[in-house]
Amino acid sequence: MSITRRKFLGWMSVAGATAVTGNKADAATNKEFPGYPESKGVLFDATRCIGCRRCEEACNKVNELPPPEIPFKELSVLDEKRRTDAAHFTVVNSYDVPSGNTGPVFRKIQCNHCLEPACASACFVKAFKKTETGAVVYDASLCVGCRYCMIACPFEIPAYEYDEPLTPRVRKCTMCAPRVADGLLPGCVESCPTEALTFGKRNDLLKIARKRFRNHPDRYIDHIYGEREMGGTSWLYISGVPFSRIGLREDLGTKPAPEFTAGALGAVPMVVGLWPVLLTGIYAINKRKEKIAAKEQADAVAAAVEEANNTAANILSATMEKAEKEKTSAVDKAVKKALEKAKEAREEEAVEQEEPTEESEKDDTQEDA
Repeated sequence: MSITRRKFLGWMSVAGATAVTGNKADAATNKEFPGYPESKGVLFDATRCIGCRRCEEACNKVNELPPPEIPFKELSVLDEKRRTDAAHFTVVNSYDVPSGNTGPVFRKIQCNHCLEPACASACFVKAFKKTETGAVVYDASLCVGCRYCMIACPFEIPAYEYDEPLTPRVRKCTMCAPRVADGLLPGCVESCPTEALTFGKRNDLLKIARKRFRNHPDRYIDHIYGEREMGGTSWLYISGVPFSRIGLREDLGTKPAPEFTAGALGAVPMVVGLWPVLLTGIYAINKRKEKIAAKEQADAVAAAVEEANNTAANILSATMEKAEKEKTSAVDKAVKKALEKAKEAREEEAVEQEEPTEESEKDDTQEDA
């Protein structure tokens, strides 16, 4: 991938700031972050989800994603264990849970919008950011395509546009941040016919979940997934079956991702100091490769042009020579044909002069008598 001047200067500014201030990727810290007090979130109730895929359809529409190969009305895809990708920011899967349930249990999958996102912690150019509204958003203009965010995310959500050769991006759910900023609901929440999705302040969602536990203790497991997992998430889950049965990890613990990265980044300050040198070297090597490639390309084009010109000249010369030969041959044939016709005409004339007509023979006979 070619390194532009803008991207290189962006890398250098981050590296320089890191070397001077000791800032650890903007997110690596040992301090616990409780989250923004007024941040928003979504509560997903697995007991209410019917697997209609209307949330998938709404997400596709509001984010202007490519149309799916299989229509949203086709529900057989629910049996596949799908994950999000660059063209699908949310998917719904079904899970067979043999514990007295009358049918499968459905779960919606999307970015969980962690309070302290692992993707932001791993991103050294700050392309990912946790907003005060609760959403984790992405700035493609800052991204350098390292894809550390994909490795860092414990939920395997960020996806890369591998089929986009010129300007690939990392893609994921943004909790419809532009719509929320305009006072609208996220597309998936607005389209849900059974109110399996509830949008609101995260603190209020926790209260709603606990109220449902009190009112229907036999329906739910008394745990809100995402309240403390990985330091907490803005997308919360409640369920009537163990969360591991519907594909959610229960081995993540309660520590946020930056606590795992802070020690590693702080233990190797030499790496931080070497960032400018390393990036300068990468930039110089890349530019040298580009210069050599450009010269090789120019030489190849010049050689191709010269070869084409020589070939064209040879073809033109051969064509003209052939045309000249054909012209000479045609002239010779025409002259020969004309001479032959002239000869035939002379011969006919001579014959006519030598042979007497019948009348002249009669006259000669009468004179003799």
